[in-house]
Amino acid sequence: MLRVKLGLLARGAIDVELDVPPNDPCFDGLGFDLEAPLEVSGRITEAGDGQYYFRATFDAQARMECRRCLRPVGVAESFEVNVLFSADDEMTDPSVYTIAENAAELDMSEMIREETILAFPGFALCKEDCVGLCQQCGANLNDGDCRCGPRLDPRWAALEQLKDTLTDR
Repeated sequence: MLRVKLGLLARGAIDVELDVPPNDPCFDGLGFDLEAPLEVSGRITEAGDGQYYFRATFDAQARMECRRCLRPVGVAESFEVNVLFSADDEMTDPSVYTIAENAAELDMSEMIREETILAFPGFALCKEDCVGLCQQCGANLNDGDCRCGPRLDPRWAALEQLKDTLTDR
């Protein structure tokens, strides 16, 4: 349930405990796959007329591809979220999410999606010294040398020919 009934705030702050499944539509097209439910633990409080403050911790585990060798990499992130939901559509702060003026409930889907995207790295590495794939045959060079052997960059071909014409002195 990614919606919170704002009428419950009349009794005080609302504690939010959610496990958002990895196949929830709010995660469609992330560019990586969540491996487990996103755990959300936080609190919503009133912050003025038509404004609600949400402070939470998100815990997520995702499967990404190494940017160099394309092997699957598990990435875990735990991050703090501090956002404001406001009926004032003139606020330009990126941590403010606009809601309808007399909203009866708070839809947290967009916020959860955006904050999750921002928390994960744009690129993952399987290890810091990953050497990647051979540019010629596509072999994973982390598993050993490929059979292509060294190949001269064509930009150096003229110097290689010059080297062959020179004699050692």
